[in-house]
Amino acid sequence: MTEHEANSRLADSIRFSIVSARDRLRDAGARDEALAMFVPEHRGRLFVKKAAMVPQGRVWRLGVLLLDGDGVLYATGQTTRSLEPGRPAYQSLSAEQRREYRAAAFRAKFAPGETVNFNAPPIEPDPLSLQSATGPLFVRDGRALVRWSPTASDDSAVELETYLADRVSLLVDPPQGA
Repeated sequence: MTEHEANSRLADSIRFSIVSARDRLRDAGARDEALAMFVPEHRGRLFVKKAAMVPQGRVWRLGVLLLDGDGVLYATGQTTRSLEPGRPAYQSLSAEQRREYRAAAFRAKFAPGETVNFNAPPIEPDPLSLQSATGPLFVRDGRALVRWSPTASDDSAVELETYLADRVSLLVDPPQGA
């Protein structure tokens, strides 16, 4: 088998795994979350525009991956909840940043308390691109693999199909008490 044929077969396998996961989640009516892009506070022509969350759709959280209804995979970015921001407490820079994220989600009219994923980079499921990928999904030795965490070694990575099946089953049939 040529390298081109192997890459083509791997691309088909990746797409099949993603589409199967999406279909199973959709058919089960699994809980999804909001996806947005965070736009920091910036100057307009006449005034300063507050930070904003621009809605991008809905995704299912699959650990280190997010999957939307069109079958697009994203690396999990940042997460916040849509909550009334309250008053600045000036406790720490990171606390104020988190407050700004919550406020931006609240102003974007996400439902109160809703989880909002933002700044999640899309993952191109192309085997050639994934050979040099440093994110959660990558290709080694002709296999699509998932790193469980950004600090995990390639040796502890799991096959994409196995990873998706495990994470989908947790959403579709969560353990009792979860």
